[in-house]
Parts: sequence; structure tokens; C-alpha cells
Amino acid sequence: MVDVIVRERRLRWPIARHFEAAIRGQTVRAIDRRAKYILIRFDAGTVILHLGMSGSLRMIKVETPPKTHDHWDIRLDSGWVLRYHDPRRFGSLHWTDADPALHPLLDGLAPEPLSDDFDALYLHRVTRRRSVAIKHLIMNSRLVVGVGNIYASEALFRARIAPRRAARRITRIEAAALASAIKEVLNEAITIGGTTLRDYVDADGAPGYFRQKLFVYERAGAACRVCRSVVKHFVQGQRSTYWCSTCQR
Repeated sequence: MVDVIVRERRLRWPIARHFEAAIRGQTVRAIDRRAKYILIRFDAGTVILHLGMSGSLRMIKVETPPKTHDHWDIRLDSGWVLRYHDPRRFGSLHWTDADPALHPLLDGLAPEPLSDDFDALYLHRVTRRRSVAIKHLIMNSRLVVGVGNIYASEALFRARIAPRRAARRITRIEAAALASAIKEVLNEAITIGGTTLRDYVDADGAPGYFRQKLFVYERAGAACRVCRSVVKHFVQGQRSTYWCSTCQR
């Protein structure tokens, strides 16, 4: 059974006034994920939450006093609290009593990159007739979810594809290489706890160590780990892109 305390409603979208009443007294039945959204399932509905750029969740004892930027608690009758901390308030918290897959934030999301639905055939098909740069395409959540900026740059390097290349120019062989590289990069990052560039830590407070494995991301001016050419940087769609012009074509 749970209780809810909301200290700050002004997140990316305001927390609904009926949120506390909707889940108070219910029992948590399951915790799932869809793309970057965490789904906490109750008997009567589902909490949909997003951590944003700087949000984090911690399980702490109920008597632990809240800190600045601790915006809400889900209190369990076990004496533990799921507490949300977010200095930038870019995260969000929603309640739905319908199928969460039909919620506007989740409806229409593309296949998960580690699922069987995302493969070479799918990737090659969605690149046809698209002139957008391939890096933009693989970061489009309407085509594949969960490939962020770091992992897009790293996967393109491993697949030896230049990030500015028009998606429609990707061959079937290159689509296979890129789909495989995306899965490989994500699986490796998950295994060693993600990528800590600034303030990311895991559930135990430990940083992610995938940064030590990066081939190009944030290595502008350094020697390529494969060919020793200089890693280059440019801004693409307001996001930093790193690549090796020798390895990637």
C-alpha cells in the first residue's frame, strides 16, 4: 500500500491535482519500462514517469528528511520511500487509468532497439526516401526509441557510417552493420552501468563506466583509437556530434 507526497508540481508538465488521490492506498503490482519512461503499475492504473535531464530516483527510509529539489515521494508501508530528485525539473509524472500504451506520451513510439522488431530489414526500410541525416534518423523516437546522442555517435563509428550521410543512401549491408552496432553499444553500456559524463549515477550511487569505452564521443582533437586520425566535432541539430572522417564514410 502506498501514500504520496508532492512538494513541487511544476515539472516539465504540472503534476495533476488529482494525482495523489488516484494512487493513495493502492498496491504496486509491477514496474516496467517503455523507451525512457518508467511505468509503475497499480491495481487501478499506471504511473508514467520520466527522469528528464537531471532527475533521479532513490529508495530511502521514510524518516530521511527531503533535500532541496526532492519534489515527490511515493511512500510504501514497508517504511521505505521512492523519492524523486530533479534540480532542473525537466522530468514528468503522470497517472492513467487506461492502457498506458495509449497515453499520448507512449502512443506511436517505435520499436525498442534491443527487441527483435528492430533489425536490419526494419532499419533499411525506414531509411528509404528519407533525406534526413542518418544520425538524426536513429535518434527519432518515432522510428526507434532509446538511442541517445552518445550511443548514436558511437554506433555510427562502429558501423563506419558518417553521421551526416543521408539516410536513404544507407545500403542493406550498412543497415545491418548499424542495427548490430546499436544493439552492441547499448548492451555494453548496460553491462557496465551506463555513461557518466557529469552527474549520472546508478541506483547504488556508482558512476557508469562506459565513458572509458567511447571511441569518439567527447574525444574531439584526440587520436582515433582505430586509425590514429584526429577525431572531429560539429553541431548537428543542436547536438554535439563526434566522428572520424577516415573511418566513417
